[in-house]
Amino acid sequence: MGALALGAAPWVRAQSEGRIVLGQSAPFSGPAAQLGIQFHQGAKLFFDQLNAQGGVNKRLIEIRTLDDGYEPDRCAENTRKLIADDVFALFGYIGTPTSLAALPLFTQAKVLFFAPFTGAEALRQPFNRLIFHVRASYFDETALIVRQLTNLGLKKIAVFYQNDAYGKTGLDGVTRALSAQKLAPVATATVERNSTDVAAAVQKINAASPDAVVQITAYGAAAAYVRAARKAGFGGTFYNVSFVGTQALADELGKDGAGVVVSQVVPSPYQPSRPITREFLDAIKKGGDKVQANYSSMEGYLAARVFAEGLRQTLAAGKLTRENFIAGTESLGTQVIAGFPVSFSATDHAASKFVEMSMLTGDGRVRT
Repeated sequence: MGALALGAAPWVRAQSEGRIVLGQSAPFSGPAAQLGIQFHQGAKLFFDQLNAQGGVNKRLIEIRTLDDGYEPDRCAENTRKLIADDVFALFGYIGTPTSLAALPLFTQAKVLFFAPFTGAEALRQPFNRLIFHVRASYFDETALIVRQLTNLGLKKIAVFYQNDAYGKTGLDGVTRALSAQKLAPVATATVERNSTDVAAAVQKINAASPDAVVQITAYGAAAAYVRAARKAGFGGTFYNVSFVGTQALADELGKDGAGVVVSQVVPSPYQPSRPITREFLDAIKKGGDKVQANYSSMEGYLAARVFAEGLRQTLAAGKLTRENFIAGTESLGTQVIAGFPVSFSATDHAASKFVEMSMLTGDGRVRT
């Protein structure tokens, strides 16, 4: 026991005085890999350039990554490892089922959970002071999707969703938004996580002749569904929430992507009219154009940017502890970071309600 404690001591000291280590469990392989890869690249881009300038108060930030393949059991195991390694915070976890698998572990260990790539309500309510969200919720996204569809006079709306906590949260969001207008989904059908077996879902939903299908899946299943539904005669529109992975979906669909709509929770990475986008594109250029500018990498960059602001506030006030970081980040209050409004308080750790719509053009591009 004494030897173990002795061996751990330098690491504890390093965490409190030297490098600040963040742990990320995400899919870096498998059907959802692009989500993890792109988010990580965006975050690392920001942290690398921040470190090159001396970090925050001479403290450098490192992200340690473990691959979970978008599978909850693997994510739980990764989380145990990262907590045992005494990372300062868990950062940029990808997905609802994986984040929910980590929830009891980091809550018990009192480890911070910063900027998960999910808008699930189960991570927002009840309030958990260890969790900080940079993105809007799936309820925010589905409310805008339903509002846009019904404003266009499209009221026969079906939902194709992943058969897990992520898909059910999205379905719940669409159902709530429709219910407010005295409507309900005309059909629902599911696909298993990490699967593209969509034949039964297409048959069931097409039979209801919907005007539009809202898809709550990752890019592989969404692309398979669009192709199969159209082949089977569906002529309506497809809407997706941001988690789908917009660029990955565009890449999968190619010309078949024309007209597919995706709600977004960060500003367009393609329109330099916004300060955060200009900063992001400039960072990519300075980094040797090794990172693709897309919504997922932009979200990773923004998450890292907001984390650094919380860290700066914490270190300005004194010693870095998790408790002090919570207080420091809450004290950011309402402010604008490179043109992107964020708001934190002691009772609300959801920084943003920003949602806008984008559309795939069929030539691999995305317009807002």
